[in-house]
Amino acid sequence: MAIDSSFEEDQSPRFYDPGAQREEAPFEATLRPQSFGEFVGQRQTVENLKIYVTAAGQRGEPLDHILFSGLPGLGKTTLATIISRETGTSLKATSGPVLEKAGDLAGILTNLEKGDILFIDEIHRLPRIVEEYLYSAMEDFTINIILDAGPSARSLKIDLPRFTLIGATTREGLLTAPFRARFGVLEKLVFYPPEDLTRIITRSARIMDVPVVPEAVELLAKRSRGTPRIANRFLRRIRDVAQVKGDGTITTEIARQGLRMLGIDDAGLEAIDRRILEAIIVHGGGPVGLKTVSVAVGEEDNTIEEVYEPYLIQQGFLKKTMRGRVASEKAFKHLERSRADSKNNLFE
Repeated sequence: MAIDSSFEEDQSPRFYDPGAQREEAPFEATLRPQSFGEFVGQRQTVENLKIYVTAAGQRGEPLDHILFSGLPGLGKTTLATIISRETGTSLKATSGPVLEKAGDLAGILTNLEKGDILFIDEIHRLPRIVEEYLYSAMEDFTINIILDAGPSARSLKIDLPRFTLIGATTREGLLTAPFRARFGVLEKLVFYPPEDLTRIITRSARIMDVPVVPEAVELLAKRSRGTPRIANRFLRRIRDVAQVKGDGTITTEIARQGLRMLGIDDAGLEAIDRRILEAIIVHGGGPVGLKTVSVAVGEEDNTIEEVYEPYLIQQGFLKKTMRGRVASEKAFKHLERSRADSKNNLFE
């Protein structure tokens, strides 16, 4: 695929600092593991990456292209940063929505140096024309630029340095088959068990210099939805509670109080989770279409599907069927609702 060189005018490489777009990102960066040895969880993925990094280093070659898939907050950006550190290479980061035109990507690719890692977050949101432009860059490390226009137009082939593309996606199914096939390494990140989250919270508390009792750590780990980012967010907020309401130590009671303030119940469900389940229960328990649930709770359907539903499904509160979403018996019990009540609500 070729690109009109006029697209590149006044285009600066659209890089960003991974994580800088999020609230409290500078502080959060201090909690990020800096090496494979510090990274907790995702054991099989980490072991695989160690082998790939070591083998590529022994051959003196850049790593093969890598695709990380999984829900937000599971460590995709952190692993990309660790790979950069372990290989001693430069990490250039951008995101799919930022790359609106092929020219945006061309500006980035031509600024890469040999061995650089290009990290594209939300890679499933790349426009199709930009995605196709990556094909030759990933396979042959070349791009074609169209010079001039009309009858005098000609194509100029530009060689790129050998680089590694690391893509991160929360919706791997949206990637086209040709694009996905160009990644030599595909790793799916999963929810963390409570024991891994316990280690992560303990490490973060030590870095933050916050005293926390073991029972409180276990409580936070169980309520953190299997996600380190959520666990660290809870820890920061409950640190505030301990500072104002206590003597600075996060005790079990302080942790419980902080979680209540955040609207987190005993199952780790947030207010929006409960509203999603309620919206289905009042319609007889389902099946209810995603659009209907979205309107009922006032949240985008993509957000419901990508952020909230996976945990509800994993915990057995929700089922997805061809006809729509269905609340489980566990959901009825958790919200203390009966099926008779839900059926009556249909006629209220």
